[in-house]
Amino acid sequence: MNHSLLKIEGVHTREDVKFYLGKRVAYVYHTSKGIKVVWGKVTSAHGNSGVVRARFARNLSPRTMGASARVMLYPSQI
Repeated sequence: MNHSLLKIEGVHTREDVKFYLGKRVAYVYHTSKGIKVVWGKVTSAHGNSGVVRARFARNLSPRTMGASARVMLYPSQI
C-alpha cells in the first residue's frame, strides 16, 4: 500500500487542493534504532471535500492508518 488518503487542515474544497498538488509529504516514525522517514508526493484530489491522494516511495505499514503526516510547502510552482 504505497498510496494513502490524507485530510489536510484548512483544505475543504477541490479548488483548495490545487495548491498542494506536487508538494512533498513525510511520514515520520520512531524505531529502536532512531527516526525514519517515508517520503511521498501529493498526486491528486480524492472527491470534493479536500481529501488528497499521496503516493509514497515505499509501502506504508498498516500502523499508518489514522497517523499524522507532514506536508512540506515545497516544491512550489509559483
